[in-house]
Amino acid sequence: MARTDAKPRLPQAYLRLWLATGIDNFGTGAFTAAVPLLAVTVTHDPRLVSLVATAAYLPWLLLSLPAGSLADRHDRATLMWRAQAGQAALAGTAAVVVACGGLSLPVLVVTAFGLGAGEVVFGTAAQAIVPDLVAKPLLPRANGRLQAITTFADQFAGPPAGSLLFGLAAALPLGLDAVSFGLAAVLVATVPRRAGNIPARTGLKEGVAWLWRHRLLRILAILLGVNTFCGQLAYATLVLLATQVLHLDARGYGLLLTGAALGSVLGGLVGVRVVTRIGALPALLTALIVNAAAFAGIGLSPGAVVLGAFLALNGFVTTLWNVVTVGLRQQCVPSGLLGRVTSVYRLVGWGLIPAGTLTGGLVAHALGLRAPYLVAGAVRGIALVVVLPVLIRALRDSG
Repeated sequence: MARTDAKPRLPQAYLRLWLATGIDNFGTGAFTAAVPLLAVTVTHDPRLVSLVATAAYLPWLLLSLPAGSLADRHDRATLMWRAQAGQAALAGTAAVVVACGGLSLPVLVVTAFGLGAGEVVFGTAAQAIVPDLVAKPLLPRANGRLQAITTFADQFAGPPAGSLLFGLAAALPLGLDAVSFGLAAVLVATVPRRAGNIPARTGLKEGVAWLWRHRLLRILAILLGVNTFCGQLAYATLVLLATQVLHLDARGYGLLLTGAALGSVLGGLVGVRVVTRIGALPALLTALIVNAAAFAGIGLSPGAVVLGAFLALNGFVTTLWNVVTVGLRQQCVPSGLLGRVTSVYRLVGWGLIPAGTLTGGLVAHALGLRAPYLVAGAVRGIALVVVLPVLIRALRDSG
């Protein structure tokens, strides 16, 4: 007799997207670890080092709304693989420039901005396409697995590879990034097509209006904006804290990032179970409280082991936040609006990241390399206290 109690399987199209996401993020993780190391070979000024991180996130401020409109007007899979093909070409060109001795701060800034622009298009379309491939009851599992593979590749496997390759040759991490983008583009090109026909101007207005009317998602977007501002304020100069205060080398810095990723991977693997067991509201509140405390712990860490432990804790609860909020957005927003609403949500939630990175560089320059984490923890704690009553009411009203 056939079994009827088997857990429903995720479709093959989703699995191809999942694999492409892992390959893509492995190269991105290597690049993420290598770029700060490349930057500190050019300058030790925290303000200039933070400029590279600012360039990587500036596209989220400038391009989020157009990317969301594109994700609802055109085939999402096509947008994704074309964005990755462009990223592959840019990373490959940058690798050649660095290999030929052309490393400079402007090269890093331009490369970071270009890759970030591709990530805006890819990331917006990727979140919008998941409900096209997966039934609603399977969305929490699909999102959790995507979060897990993203974190594992981007933060666990990629950074050690990037730091190791950087030690061999500065251009190698960029070359690995180019190859990973190319392979991921080939996989995404096999995902089923689904095109829309929403006029650009009308689409953007509808996305903004829908998010503004939905109290819960509006609050979460604003809170995300504060959190990401603080996160980048803290992390923009992490490479300097690790190499100048804790005296880690390139390999040690990569291992520190890998340790931090352990918590994020664990969050992706068990986040759905945590939410199921304790509920969405307690999970969100736990994530927000622990995030604020973890930043303070990072700033006060006496050594690399303690620092890595707090980074891992922060990674776990950040992933828990993502599992809950992404699932809420995908379930609440109609499919035809999801790309645009996601882009508006990310504009509000990620638009302050460039300001956060620049602020982090200025704070580190003025007050020391530990200060950004203490400032970030304090701001996040204050924001949570202010928004907590409204957030609880909105979550309860949403059912």
